[in-house]
Amino acid sequence: MNSFQFLVAVTASLGGLLFGYECGVMNVVLVMDAFRIFFKFHNWNGDALDENGKEITNDSQEKWYRDLKEADNKAMLEGVITSSFVLGALCGALMATYLGEKFGRQRTIMIGACIFTCGAIIQGLSARTWIMIAIGRLITGLSIGCNGVLCPTYISEVAPAKIRGTLSSCYQLMTTFGIIVAAIINSIVWYYTNIKPEGLGKPRSNIWEEVPNFEWRFALLFQVVPGLGLAILMSFLPKSPRWLCSKDRDEEAAEVLAKLNATSTSDSVVQEELKAIQEDVAATRAAGSSSVGELFSPVIRRRTFITFLMQLFQQWTGINVIMYYQSQIYGEIGFTKFMSTVVLPIINNFVNFISTFPGMWGIERLGRKTLLIIGSLMMMVFHISTWAFSTQTFRGKMWQYFAVASIFLMVFSFAWTWGPVPWVYQAEVFPLRVRVKGSAVGTVSNFLNNWIIAFVGPALMKAWSTKTFLLFAAACLLAWIYSQFYVIESKGLNLEEMDAKMAGKA
Repeated sequence: MNSFQFLVAVTASLGGLLFGYECGVMNVVLVMDAFRIFFKFHNWNGDALDENGKEITNDSQEKWYRDLKEADNKAMLEGVITSSFVLGALCGALMATYLGEKFGRQRTIMIGACIFTCGAIIQGLSARTWIMIAIGRLITGLSIGCNGVLCPTYISEVAPAKIRGTLSSCYQLMTTFGIIVAAIINSIVWYYTNIKPEGLGKPRSNIWEEVPNFEWRFALLFQVVPGLGLAILMSFLPKSPRWLCSKDRDEEAAEVLAKLNATSTSDSVVQEELKAIQEDVAATRAAGSSSVGELFSPVIRRRTFITFLMQLFQQWTGINVIMYYQSQIYGEIGFTKFMSTVVLPIINNFVNFISTFPGMWGIERLGRKTLLIIGSLMMMVFHISTWAFSTQTFRGKMWQYFAVASIFLMVFSFAWTWGPVPWVYQAEVFPLRVRVKGSAVGTVSNFLNNWIIAFVGPALMKAWSTKTFLLFAAACLLAWIYSQFYVIESKGLNLEEMDAKMAGKA
């Protein structure tokens, strides 16, 4: 791998950074007092809470936090604002099919980054109505859904077969990096604006009166930085050589391949890659134009179902219940508000980020299927242990830390296996003629199940508490059966060899 190939992969992977920051920022913003009061999720009459988030019972107690009162429509408003992003992502994934084939992967990713920036500005400058911020999140969702399909596809089409999985997993790495960046920045903001704010203990005549809104506006407007950064950097990257060949621009494709391989257009490596792509394009054209129905043809339908189910199981491992509602989970286990909101989430997000690196190594050394099998079994064990330890927390702090350690180990198990593999797999298994459509199926499955989890998660945690981890343990068992007996290994094959293997020709 040369420096240019690495630069191309890392730059395109910044689409994952946008996804991660958007996920991470809302987790913190939703617990910011100013945001809750501004959008009338809660009101505040001036009462205060102590260091552990408990009501003040006498005047001698030190006041730490605002004692907000939940509004009747809080759950509905929060659900609309949260789910609008996922709705946009679903639509964006479907749009990617048309835009990616018409305008190319590179140009469409640039457009998506600009759309993301516009959505971030609308969110950060929102008026006091849930409609405006929901529209802003819908727009950022369009970008994330579109780039969620095209970024891994673009990377897979410019990366050499031997390291395609490693480079494609950069998208997941950047997603986890975006989450930790959002957690750190916005936890610092939360600390300085939500701990011992002005007015604690002083009665307020208007319980709906705003408090300073800098905290959440800054958090949301900061998304403009990575959005513009991706748009600018992508303008310096080449178009996909496979897309260029599909548009009869073979000379440009040869120049891109030469640059990616740090050699001349006459080099044998470049000519062999170009010939393989041209043959694939020719075979695609001979079969006629592609359609969504082709994804369910006898030759392709297995990889369609593999991709759809892989993204489904990725969400039902329970990872996003932990990532979205981890502060609530830590509070349920018995930790203080500060530990639950700031310290433990940052540690967990850091574990999520660091654990992606073993996946980048293992995806080529061990293979996609092997990682899925290992990850399923590890997550099942740690879900069960989290539940078991959580039932013993009344015995003392040690059991609380055991439960949290199990959560961290579950996140580790996910981040190096089921985190990167579905994105790499869906970008490499489909033939060129339906590659974007096939990748879109996986992305739609991801965001659809993500949306379900976002709504079902709080209800499950309220009804079952930590028994919810047993449900996800059962889902991990099903994921192991699926991985062991249904998934086909794709390690080390170039994209043209992949077509042959999936079609039963090799």
